[in-house]
Amino acid sequence: MSQSHNHSHSDVHAPATFNRAFAVGILLNAVFVAVEAFYGWKINSLALLADAGHNLSDVAGLVLAWAGALAGKVRPDARYTYGFKRASILAAFVNALLLLVAMGSLGWEAAGRLQSPEPTQGWTIMAVAGVGIVINTATALMFMRGRKDDLNIRGAFLHMAADALVSLGVVIGGALYLWQGWGWIDPVMSLAIAVVIVWGTWGLFRQSLHLLFDGVPQDVDLAAVRQLLLGLPGVTEVHDLHVWAMGTSDIALTAHLVVQDGEQSSACLLLEAEHELHEHFEIRHVTLQLETPAYAQQCSLRLGAACQ
Repeated sequence: MSQSHNHSHSDVHAPATFNRAFAVGILLNAVFVAVEAFYGWKINSLALLADAGHNLSDVAGLVLAWAGALAGKVRPDARYTYGFKRASILAAFVNALLLLVAMGSLGWEAAGRLQSPEPTQGWTIMAVAGVGIVINTATALMFMRGRKDDLNIRGAFLHMAADALVSLGVVIGGALYLWQGWGWIDPVMSLAIAVVIVWGTWGLFRQSLHLLFDGVPQDVDLAAVRQLLLGLPGVTEVHDLHVWAMGTSDIALTAHLVVQDGEQSSACLLLEAEHELHEHFEIRHVTLQLETPAYAQQCSLRLGAACQ
């Protein structure tokens, strides 16, 4: 029996460009970090210093995310046939890791400060943190439209949105200090900040680590993909099915389809498979190998489990 190998690659649509958002976000947050750290040191506020440290890690995170996004646009060549798309996944992972480490350090310092609370200045805390709410909200809004399609952009959005909430918490802490004079409120707010950020970052860390090891993207149901392929006209069996993320916004699929001779032209089958996979699962990079039943049987006998 004859054997046919067909490879079908649908066009990859370039993701939206966020260069301006990254540049503006990095500049605004870098300036704010300097201002917040200065006033936190001047009035001895751990909450302000903690928020400044967190914002500094976010500046580094934005730089990493931007570098990952730019690297992902590098064209493939003879040495790197996929280009550097995976750089965006690595950037998201390092970004999450930096935040988790920073929050661990913050929690340790806040726990120590709880044992010996120190006086601070509530009005200054509220004013500086209020500026942080405006800057972080504005930065988050610049990344809002890309958060659903790109894990890297989602990481940038989540960090900025979390920063806005953290700054709001610092404002509330400053108000409570003015109202009741509670010296312990500053380290308690710092601990609350750390918990909120770890809670929001853990999902990003776990998902980016999953993708680094070629895990199936969380929005793709592998069983449903298999059923879709089995439902194509003439397809009797699907094996060697693999789905993975090439980058934070690109999903790839390879599979072997066993088809009956004369059931449908290979061109029509491949075009329909491309369309359905793109339509239902946003899978744009598709490679399919069509096999006759005789060839599939020989493959199974020769390679055993490797063909499953």
